[in-house]
Amino acid sequence: MTRDLEGWTIAFDLDGTLVETAPDLVGTLNRLLVRHDLPALSLEQARNYIGHGAVALLKQGFAAAGVAWDETASPALLEAFLTDYLAHIADESAAYPGAVEALDALAARGAVLCVATNKPTELAVALFRGIGLEDRFASICGPQSVSARKPDAAHIREAVLQAGGDPARAVMVGDSITDLDAARATGAPCILTTFGYTLTPAAELGADALIGHFDELPAAIDGLIGGQASRRASKA
Repeated sequence: MTRDLEGWTIAFDLDGTLVETAPDLVGTLNRLLVRHDLPALSLEQARNYIGHGAVALLKQGFAAAGVAWDETASPALLEAFLTDYLAHIADESAAYPGAVEALDALAARGAVLCVATNKPTELAVALFRGIGLEDRFASICGPQSVSARKPDAAHIREAVLQAGGDPARAVMVGDSITDLDAARATGAPCILTTFGYTLTPAAELGADALIGHFDELPAAIDGLIGGQASRRASKA
């Protein structure tokens, strides 16, 4: 195999992109709801609340259960959520079909792989360790590891730099408008999954490419990198 991706960094979102985390996140949400004598939510109902952080998940979850959000209770609820979730972080979560094979194929071609996620760094590392993927990435950057979180460009840029890559030669793979906006701000092409967590369908967000399975990722990256190289050559 030729190492034709030498010098390129592929940055990935986590939840809804690399890993199906909804069962464990919604499981934690439901345990908190039940403790407050509120009805649990179905996985299908709550999965698209994921992707904007634990507080947003809690707010939307409690609202869906029929309770107005109490800001004064937020710190205690967040602490309870994070403690419970860490204890159950890899109970049911798993990499999407074909994800591991795609990561290994890209690495074999010379690409540097990193993670830019709004999930807290400690939880992201614990999750990857729990499902055996931690060693696939040169950097795993939650908001605590960078100067600003997505959709700020600093998140992707600094995750790529921490991985030893060049932000000018990076591709972002995500599942939501947050990932797309961060990629646009960074100047990186963006690939969105169609199976992730987003209230607006990925096909309507205007990404540079879409994938419905990880088998499609290498070809999507090749198409974007080739197009980027052509645009740069035309400006030279």
